Amino acid sequence: MARSSDFLDTLLTSPSTERYRIGFSLLFLLGIWLVAGRLVPDAPNSMLLMAAAVIGGYMAINIGANDVANNVGPAVGSGALSLGAAVLIAALLEASGAIIAGGDVVSTIKGGIIFAEKLDDVDTFIWLMTAALLAGALWLNLATWMGAPVSTTHSIVGGVLGAGIAAGGWGIADWFVMSKIVASWVISPVLGGLFAALFLYAIKKTVLYRENLVPAARTFVPLLVALMAWAFGTYLMIKGVKKVIKVDFMDAALLGVVVAVLAYGIVRILAARRSATMENSPEGVNALFTWPLIFAAGLLSFAHGANDVANAIGPLAAINDAVSAGAVVTAASIPLWVMLVGALGLSVGLMLFGPRLIKTVGSEITELDQTRAFCIALSAALTVIMASQLGLPVSSTHIAIGGVFGVGFLREYLKSNYASQLHKIIENHDADERARLKPFLDDFRNASVEEMENLLKKAKKKSQVPLSKSERKRLKKIYREEMVKRSHLTRIVAAWIITVPASGLMAAILFFTLRGLLI
Repeated sequence: MARSSDFLDTLLTSPSTERYRIGFSLLFLLGIWLVAGRLVPDAPNSMLLMAAAVIGGYMAINIGANDVANNVGPAVGSGALSLGAAVLIAALLEASGAIIAGGDVVSTIKGGIIFAEKLDDVDTFIWLMTAALLAGALWLNLATWMGAPVSTTHSIVGGVLGAGIAAGGWGIADWFVMSKIVASWVISPVLGGLFAALFLYAIKKTVLYRENLVPAARTFVPLLVALMAWAFGTYLMIKGVKKVIKVDFMDAALLGVVVAVLAYGIVRILAARRSATMENSPEGVNALFTWPLIFAAGLLSFAHGANDVANAIGPLAAINDAVSAGAVVTAASIPLWVMLVGALGLSVGLMLFGPRLIKTVGSEITELDQTRAFCIALSAALTVIMASQLGLPVSSTHIAIGGVFGVGFLREYLKSNYASQLHKIIENHDADERARLKPFLDDFRNASVEEMENLLKKAKKKSQVPLSKSERKRLKKIYREEMVKRSHLTRIVAAWIITVPASGLMAAILFFTLRGLLI
């Protein structure tokens, strides 16, 4: 089993297989061209519709390659799932979410950011949506190549905005809606990071910092998993199946309570059984979060497929309706073939090109274990629920990445804080005692945050002492180990900030190019 998993991981990530993955994606796009040609042979502008179908498939591939990493990356980085298993689970559930819960009608102007009625004619609208779709896909492709997880919603929003301004001038844009989107650049990662850090700190205080971790885990882990079950039950109803089943927040929350009670009962029984053989360590506690993380990754992928497939097929559905009806549409029906383009494209993109971003999110920003990954997943679900009820604009991508940074910076803070506590404990001792303490200080410097807590307790019991003030300052610098890669932080934040302007500029250039070629 391990060998097959290793083989699949190598197949998905090896540079030697990249040309085959690119070739397969090109065959997929060629298949879309041929199928679309058979379905709309006599339609006016059929060649343009076939081209739009290929661009929609290209956009779906890039959404799968870039955005799905946020759903499964933490589970892979923590070791709860192998890369191959995560890709297979996410690909299946992304496609299922798109087909089962993607709906049969989609908004063609994402977020209502332009006033489509101000456009002169249907041809201008078709060129606009084609340019927006291609620009969003190109930007996502570039971001994936750079290893930067960005918002696919913001990519298509920027494309529609840029092409819209090129087609109808600055007055066509709804700048109030755009101000909300700009606000989400700050709101989403900050909320995601704060919630993830708070949950991690709570788990540390209630479980990981206890002397007897096993009874603490038996008491608190079922409660934490129940909270997660409530969050995901509610999240799935208000986000994952909202286009199929219409429920208000209270109904969704009540269903979440039912799911939470069931989860609590199951995990309580499992935790009681595991406690008999469970190791009294953070690693032992981590094992209890493995299955909740797997379910979380699957549910996030299902909800993502249901929601974000619209970023790929919304403009394509608009072009299809505009070609068929000869009019500008703001809500388009989705033919089955259009939905399949989006659903299959998400899965193809994830399987062929997603592993790079999965590794970035899961292991390259900060080190994750199951407990930290659990906090990120829980934060993502709760933040989306809260933001939906408050009407706050948030990006699920930014929330998840903010959660990863949040747990990393919390670990940095705690390690530095524990070093400061040590300095207070070891005052007024001479050089001989310092020499005696050197092994202890070396152990402390190399310890994890949880191990530091235990070492500090031992130090207090033995009345061990600190260094001089200048030595304490030097020691504190030693402990300021970077647990978050600053280079990744800079690159990702920069990519977030320029996503809308970059895709908007590309869309404007593409719109003028298309109009020049087709007039």
